[in-house]
Amino acid sequence: MSPADEIIDIVDENDHVVGQAPRGEAYARGLRHRCVFILARDADDRVFVHRRTATKLVFPSHHDMFVGGVVGAGETYDDAALREAEEELGVRGLPRPRPLFSFLYEAGDGPMSWWSRVYDVRCVLPVSPQAEEIDWHTFLTEEELGRRLAERGGDGGWLWTPDGVAAYERLRGAGFRGVFQK
Repeated sequence: MSPADEIIDIVDENDHVVGQAPRGEAYARGLRHRCVFILARDADDRVFVHRRTATKLVFPSHHDMFVGGVVGAGETYDDAALREAEEELGVRGLPRPRPLFSFLYEAGDGPMSWWSRVYDVRCVLPVSPQAEEIDWHTFLTEEELGRRLAERGGDGGWLWTPDGVAAYERLRGAGFRGVFQK
């Protein structure tokens, strides 16, 4: 099945399910749905950063500091977080990601909107990212990540997913910086 054909829950402004639709239709019509964002750190507390493939339905070829994705129809946020983290990192046996907070993401330049739950997880396993989702990856320290984010939009700067940046700014603003510091 194509990602555009995956059935997802459609939710209202209070995150209550009001219907279901194929993902492609939800994107095309700007229907509010659910997503998970998982900040994955390695044993050295570096953040997993990747570039999305050019075939992604939303934000193709953008960089992101979260793995994650859309919550399937009838799926819980917690189950989606573990599924997405293991799929995108290409690992099995991760600990269950820890939920940190939720927020409603609303794109400033269009009708896109989704309820977003942010998680963190420690991944000490060797990663083998899913080729259909990720075409490049590395682990960056928070300082390196901060420098890359500051360069966005400039010459040679990376394009970042706007929802990932919004989640990361909330994460840092809420005092979660260094959530895995030893």
